[in-house]
Amino acid sequence: MQSNTSLVDIRTFVTIAEQGSFTKAAAILQSSRAHVSRQLTQLEKQLGVQLIIRTTRAQRLTPTGELFFQQCLASLQAIEQAVITAKDDTESLHGNININCVGGIIGEDIVADLLAEFNLLHPDITLELDLSSQRVDLIAESFDLVVRMGELQDSGLVARKLTDIKVQVLASPDYLARHPTIHHPKQLVSHNCLTGSIKRWRFQQNIKLKTDMQQEDLEVNVQGNFSCKSGRALINAAKNSNGIVRLPVLYCEDEINNRTLVPAIITNEIEEQWHSPDVPLYLLYHRNRYQPIRLKLLIEFICNKFNNVKTNK
Repeated sequence: MQSNTSLVDIRTFVTIAEQGSFTKAAAILQSSRAHVSRQLTQLEKQLGVQLIIRTTRAQRLTPTGELFFQQCLASLQAIEQAVITAKDDTESLHGNININCVGGIIGEDIVADLLAEFNLLHPDITLELDLSSQRVDLIAESFDLVVRMGELQDSGLVARKLTDIKVQVLASPDYLARHPTIHHPKQLVSHNCLTGSIKRWRFQQNIKLKTDMQQEDLEVNVQGNFSCKSGRALINAAKNSNGIVRLPVLYCEDEINNRTLVPAIITNEIEEQWHSPDVPLYLLYHRNRYQPIRLKLLIEFICNKFNNVKTNK
């Protein structure tokens, strides 16, 4: 097709050929007979061929017109099917949703359980869950949703906060008994800190003044002889008295409750206590005004369910 050939003119030609009449074609296209005739003349001029031989009494396709009609009819039918498929993909409750999520308890227990529950409600929707911690590009890597911990940079994506996750700095009682007591986060630089992907640990302190309460922030660059992105591996290393960890509380509730891991920073005055701030958990997705209904349902399902998930203990 030439670049200046109108698809509207081609559709008009196909309708004329199908109906065998300019008048009938004009009625279907909700146009005048004269306008339909002008469209056909314009198409023939652009192509440089005669498509239909017409007289005052009859019309018939030329051999070129017959071949052009068959090819255009097949193409228009394919386009119409593509339109139906696109609308159906947007409006129906089936299709694929690709999700990327942090691993550990958040991904393997909380999010995976929510997705399993969603699958029971909508069995024709296929969910693919990728549990990897690295930052992903939703467009380049074809993810529809991403569940991510931590403060976010402005990325142009929609970010819906799911919850805040409580974080603590912990160590085994044996490790703390064998090393100098930590009264201030800055003293962590002289300790063996077991880290994941984050090696700048952030702390906050609430300072009570005469009139109000203010908050002071502090970041400490820590280092140690073991690094791993698995929360379970870090917990086991800390339980073996290898060093100090900074982890979400929900990762190590059992260890905290049975005191195999205890707070590593010890302060006497409440006003002087430093703590690791809660880490936000976000659901990220594209800013798409024509979002498929299956994706809208899953987004609202996850957000509503997280209102009842206890992640901040």
